[in-house]
Amino acid sequence: MINQSDIEQITKRGVKEIISEREFIAMLTSGKKLRLKMGFDPSRPDIHLGHVVGLRKLRQLQNLGHQVILIVGDWTAQIGDPSGQSVTRPMLTHDQVVENAESYMRQFFQIVDKDKTQVEWQSEWFGNFTLADILSLTSKFTVAQFLERDDFAKRFKEHKPIAITELLYPLLQAYDSVAIESDVEFGGTDQMFNLLVGRELQGIMGLKPQQCFLMPILVGTDGIQKMSKSLGNYIALEETPSEMYGKVMSLPDDLIVPYFEYLTDVDDKTLNQIIQDMLSPSVNPMSFKKQLAWDITAGFHGSELANESQSSFESVIQRGHVPDDIPVFHLSNILDSDDRSTIRLLVSSGLASSTSEAKRLVNQGAVELIRDLSGQTLNNNENVTWTDGDVIKVGKRRFIKLISQD
Repeated sequence: MINQSDIEQITKRGVKEIISEREFIAMLTSGKKLRLKMGFDPSRPDIHLGHVVGLRKLRQLQNLGHQVILIVGDWTAQIGDPSGQSVTRPMLTHDQVVENAESYMRQFFQIVDKDKTQVEWQSEWFGNFTLADILSLTSKFTVAQFLERDDFAKRFKEHKPIAITELLYPLLQAYDSVAIESDVEFGGTDQMFNLLVGRELQGIMGLKPQQCFLMPILVGTDGIQKMSKSLGNYIALEETPSEMYGKVMSLPDDLIVPYFEYLTDVDDKTLNQIIQDMLSPSVNPMSFKKQLAWDITAGFHGSELANESQSSFESVIQRGHVPDDIPVFHLSNILDSDDRSTIRLLVSSGLASSTSEAKRLVNQGAVELIRDLSGQTLNNNENVTWTDGDVIKVGKRRFIKLISQD
């Protein structure tokens, strides 16, 4: 039998809302092996720390003997769900979906136990759907009900287009819950509407309605908006250890506590002490942020690489040293061109993905030339005289060294 401490840990820590919490606790204490549903839209192949909040909860319940069912949204990915973005996502081909799904699952199983996870593809049931099945499904809800969803309501009010296929998305996600007979579905608070449609559809179709486990939205490294790759404020699972550590260290201080709560295993007593200490003006938040960065990096890359990342951060960022092991860029790649500007160098070396990004970095004063142990901020002067051994620094953590020969 599950104890009260485990119940508190599962239902309170890193949880925004459970609908219905009372029913969920009753199921949790019944001794039944629960079917835990999490679906994902493989329109993007990467998992970041925002996704990890829910995945950690799945792992906790797996450890108590419950069954995780991962739904690969290979049909809904070809429709697109705005989820508050107020734009229609482009449809994907089946091959794109499969490729993204393979990448997603490789990262997914870094957190969730693969041997205790059942993977299902929507095409297993939707592949046999007929037009009659679709019409039957749509007859169970009204357009008015769907226009209650925030992003649809906003776009409708602003006279922006809403494709009929988008209205199908919540229905198809809901039918997933029917197809696998899920007991609990997990998602972020931006997915509340879709999860509730699944709960209602199960009841309409004679099944016991699922519980909806809503996870908090993790704020990204900018400290303002939801963590998102499209916004560039994300920390990916497949970051290098030093990048992961450095990005956590770049977080605003007010995110230290929620990141500890949602993404680490520090016990509640320690977490409460951190909360109290953070309120004291005499306490430097840097020490807690280092602990947080180490914990998160060690969780994905191991303690040895976390130690190396911390040492590198202290040397490079805090003491201003240039790392010993940095990528090199051959001067011949730029000296052979008439354009020897900073912009050209950034793009050619890969420090910027495009000319526009390079210009933005230069305009922000984020590009520095380090020569003979002294540094200077670079602008976009044409025909810069680059020399062997120059180090180019972009931001706080990215470097290249210019060399004239191997």
